[in-house]
Amino acid sequence: MKRIDRSNTLRKFHQAKWDEPIIFELSKSGERGVLVPKAEKEIVSAIGDGVSKIPESMKREGSVNLPEISQVRVLRHYLRLSQETLGADLNVEIGQGTCTMKYSPKVNEQLARMSKVTELHPLQEESTVQGTLEIMYRLDHMMREISGMDRFSFQPGGGSQAIMTMASIIKAKHIFTGEDNKRDEVITTIYSHPSDAAAAALKGYKIITIYPDEEGYPDIEALKHAISDRTAGLIVANPEDTGVYNHRIKEFTRLIHEAGGVCCYDQANANGLLGVTRAKEAGFDMCFFNLHKTFSSPHGCGGPACGAVGVTKEFEQFLPVPLVDLKDDSYFLNYDLPNSIGKVRAFYGVPQVALRAYSWIMSLGAEGLYEVAKIAVLNNNYLFRKVLQIKGASAPFIEGKQRIEQVRYSWKKLTEDTGITTENVQNRMFDFGLHYWTSHHPYIVPQPFTLEPTESYSKEDLDEYINVLTEISREAYEEPEILKNAPHNSVVHKIDDSEFEDPEKWVPTWRMYLKKAESPNLK
Repeated sequence: MKRIDRSNTLRKFHQAKWDEPIIFELSKSGERGVLVPKAEKEIVSAIGDGVSKIPESMKREGSVNLPEISQVRVLRHYLRLSQETLGADLNVEIGQGTCTMKYSPKVNEQLARMSKVTELHPLQEESTVQGTLEIMYRLDHMMREISGMDRFSFQPGGGSQAIMTMASIIKAKHIFTGEDNKRDEVITTIYSHPSDAAAAALKGYKIITIYPDEEGYPDIEALKHAISDRTAGLIVANPEDTGVYNHRIKEFTRLIHEAGGVCCYDQANANGLLGVTRAKEAGFDMCFFNLHKTFSSPHGCGGPACGAVGVTKEFEQFLPVPLVDLKDDSYFLNYDLPNSIGKVRAFYGVPQVALRAYSWIMSLGAEGLYEVAKIAVLNNNYLFRKVLQIKGASAPFIEGKQRIEQVRYSWKKLTEDTGITTENVQNRMFDFGLHYWTSHHPYIVPQPFTLEPTESYSKEDLDEYINVLTEISREAYEEPEILKNAPHNSVVHKIDDSEFEDPEKWVPTWRMYLKKAESPNLK
């Protein structure tokens, strides 16, 4: 029998599809998954019934509205839903663009799921959580070494909240120096993450956006023109979301500092920079990393996550409280920051996320982190060359030069030639068990798709992805109806975009569904 040559064979895929109701619809009154045993007489006699001591103000007026369902049906329900989901453990997940989807070692997951971690409570006495506080303390020092910053907070719940934290610190600093009323402008670049502008705008700042120059790099002459005595700060990603690295970044920070502004570094896209360059040497006052991206803690379906914010000594006084400190061989929560911006989230971070990131860094060491960056850049370089060989694909800006860890590509030529859009291509990807991320709206790069291979994927993985893109390009030119009607093998075939445009039809919770279901306008 001749062995199958799979080097260029497209993998067949058909998503499992279940007509699966919402778990509340599966609920059956009186059905139980686990019967909780009643307390023994000895326990009742010692501590009472466990209810009478609860203050009346803390007791529910009615029963909690939870589904009543047996254990086997709960298991069946969630396993079916999992079969309708793609993810980093199921498919080649290089198509998440700026979200840095990488393989998370399962040994770290086992650590994070230990009962000693999962049963912690954030209000426990500090003496009972010394191990957890030590992990947070040690991780802080690791992040200092990686970035050159002097202090880290793990309180922000993700990247956007970390950017909001940095914008809040800019505000606090200028209030502290008495310049807040004058300094009301924040500068960013068009290809930095949109949250860099949004967070500053939410703090009341006017946003000045720098566009690329003729070479495709952030325009330094435009920056010079934008800077004034009204400049509060700079919040930028580098590399930007296109994968372009601003080689003049130190000049940017120098000019902002000379004008009295604060420099903030969005390092969500840091996967190709570990051990190569640091925020300190680039002249930044603060930066953030996503532990749930760069440092291999899973995204957790949108949470929990962690945007680790680091600052130089000058800005430590403004960080959210509490910070984790060490005194007399004992770790404690330090609230003694009189100029703190306060809390940006409850408690002091998510221990499981911090533990996974700590474990990942410890297992790799300094040389391993550097190796991560080198392989991420190598993979991106390989993917870049291969994608540009696909008919209809291009990569705008800095033509002929390599990006860092990702690239925002364009199907502009393919669309002009065939009428097939990036959304059509995205829908067809699902039929091969893959997907990709397009771009932040509005689409400034025309017909975009953003790929980031990271260090997790092999040449074989990248080749599989490239083969699928190549086949879809062929279909666009030769059999466009296949793409126009895609996906063919997925759970949902077509989404009615009008549903997303009408807030009256949004039902994010079961309670909201029941409420709106009674409305005659929605029936």
